[in-house]
Amino acid sequence: MLFNSSEFLLVFMPATLLGFYLLGASSRTWALRWLILASLVFYAWWRPVNVLIIAPSIVINFALARILLRLNEGEGTRRASKAVLLLGIAFNVTFLGYFKYIDFISSSINAVFGANLVLRHIILPLGISFITFQKIAFLIDVQAGRVKSFTLQDYCIFVLFFPQLIAGPIVHYREMLPQFHAASCRFDKENVAVGFTLLFFGLFKKVVFADHIAPLITPIYEHAAAGGGTSFLLAWMAAIGFTLQIYFDFSGYSDMALGLARFFGIRLPQNFDSPLRASSIIDFWLRWHMTLTRFLTGYIYNPLLLWLTRRRLAKGQPGFGGRNTTVGAFVNLLMFPTVITMFVSGLWHGAGYGFIFWGLLHGFYLTINHGWRLVAARLWPDRSSYVRFMKPAGFILTFVSVTSAMVLFRSPTMTSAIDLAKGMIGLNGIALPQAFFDHPGHLARTLHGVGVIAESWSIEDFAKTAIWISVLMFVALACPNTLQILARYEPALGVKSQSTKFPIVEWDATLPWAIAVSVIAAMAIASIGGPSEFLYWQF
Repeated sequence: MLFNSSEFLLVFMPATLLGFYLLGASSRTWALRWLILASLVFYAWWRPVNVLIIAPSIVINFALARILLRLNEGEGTRRASKAVLLLGIAFNVTFLGYFKYIDFISSSINAVFGANLVLRHIILPLGISFITFQKIAFLIDVQAGRVKSFTLQDYCIFVLFFPQLIAGPIVHYREMLPQFHAASCRFDKENVAVGFTLLFFGLFKKVVFADHIAPLITPIYEHAAAGGGTSFLLAWMAAIGFTLQIYFDFSGYSDMALGLARFFGIRLPQNFDSPLRASSIIDFWLRWHMTLTRFLTGYIYNPLLLWLTRRRLAKGQPGFGGRNTTVGAFVNLLMFPTVITMFVSGLWHGAGYGFIFWGLLHGFYLTINHGWRLVAARLWPDRSSYVRFMKPAGFILTFVSVTSAMVLFRSPTMTSAIDLAKGMIGLNGIALPQAFFDHPGHLARTLHGVGVIAESWSIEDFAKTAIWISVLMFVALACPNTLQILARYEPALGVKSQSTKFPIVEWDATLPWAIAVSVIAAMAIASIGGPSEFLYWQF
């Protein structure tokens, strides 16, 4: 079941909220149990066998966590605790690997070695990557002593809470359970008002913005996969168009998740902060999928960096930091863990070479960005002058880098990705729709004179795509984001309750805002029913 479906908005959500508030009036415990049951129904709706797949994993992870808790209380050695943790991580990685990567591995072996392994075509359980990372983080936190106690009910509501179940954010037990323990489980007009505003803002982004540009962009990728030769303008439309599609798709989902959680008195962590406004690739990853960045940094990059640093220091080699950083230290202590971490990020996103190369490319982007910061500090001592130059220059460079990499993320094959990349640098020529050449005259002669050729794409689709890209670019870059509009009401965990920088559009529980949100909701609901799915829903 998806958040933008009629059955969710008109059946599941009202029934879940009604049951939660009615039970919460007399018993918090039963209200939370109702929420667990509703989350299981939500997970099973599309494919009931999903529950039979995920339930054993939840039970095994709960049992391993209880063992770790007992070992931490003095019933075992540190070595035994680490062994249980490694067993838990191995189980979760194997579980994820079987469902998500077995066909990719088999097809790769077939292609490289000429084998004839049978592809199983396993249907991926919903949100398996998000759930797996969340369970691994929980085991690590228990083993490290950051989680002191938990019950089966606590664990189930942490893992299964439906607003963040299928596409994040990736949450920590210690930031969620205190909220569930403190929740009144009763109707609260502020929470409901904020929740509906977030929900309908997100739904509008998804079904009006993302879903309307998708049909215009998809044919370009299909053209690249079918025959290639994608021209310069079409290739850039494909790159920028898909970047905007996934931007509003994921931003819309994140807003809806925040709104749905708020109905229950829960604030999820911020997961999206206008990343296309970033002026560096480092800044981009602090704004895009923020909880994934937090997970990758805390559970992969930092431990790897610590191990490598200790290893270098034990050999008497210098560490990393300061103006005197050596090339060897930079490569070993920054480039290597960064590339490995982003390789994991790419592989986590999908079982395909495009995702892997997308992750590796971002790893090299980040490495270059960190390296530039070290060099720039020496070459450009005037900090204010540096900022004045680098803010616009960095924004352009970051935007081009991000959109170019998205071609790898979206393309169905590496061949089509290479074709689009060639088109983006002009190797496939520059072309315009045939309509520009249908009427002989100065324009047609000029276009032919500079090497522009005609192609079969209709002038209507060309114009629609250009208009949609322009509109969505304006919204993404110039308009306040949802969390800025609702900042006064702390719409996400970690977002300070403060006045927005855009006071004219600051949300409040007033009649004008009620009318505006109603109009947005009506437009969004009227757009439901066409081809649509959240791009992150099976990650």
